[in-house]
Amino acid sequence: MDDRSIVELYLKRDESSIEETSKKYGKRLYAISRKIVDDCRTAEECENDTYMQAWQLIPPNDPRDHFFAFLARIVRSLSLNRCRKLHAEKRSALVTELSSELEECISSPDDTECRIDEKQLRKLLNSFLSGLTDEKRNIFLRRYWFGDSIEDISSRFRISKSKAKTTLYRVRNDLKKHLKKEGYEL
Repeated sequence: MDDRSIVELYLKRDESSIEETSKKYGKRLYAISRKIVDDCRTAEECENDTYMQAWQLIPPNDPRDHFFAFLARIVRSLSLNRCRKLHAEKRSALVTELSSELEECISSPDDTECRIDEKQLRKLLNSFLSGLTDEKRNIFLRRYWFGDSIEDISSRFRISKSKAKTTLYRVRNDLKKHLKKEGYEL
């Protein structure tokens, strides 16, 4: 079943929409969550919570043209929240590693007033990513959106671990320059 048809089921409040979503995207949603929470049960719970949240968010949202991205954002957010909750004192090594890598480019002050408007930051990130080559953009997204390890990235793109690390380092530096140029204070 295609995405438009599945979303149409949600809009009609047809409970089979959840089953169809699970059939089409369950494994991928589970994989995203698993990389973040590093626990089978918790990943399954986050996957299931994603279906519930999609049910609650559709309508008013109508993600026909970007359904998987819509679901991926939900499962990623749920997984990160669960990870923070489960590891309040001792954060997951992967989340800590990824956060510290990106904090070189995007600071994370505790003061809400110091944070850049989320929409503006999203716009800056999208403009930066659209200017990258497909390979660099995909490597960056696999690392920082999907949480892939360097080993997974090197295997997926058939490049050495060294090249993967170097590419990520350079893209982070380019992102930092782009944000500074656009007036984002680091």
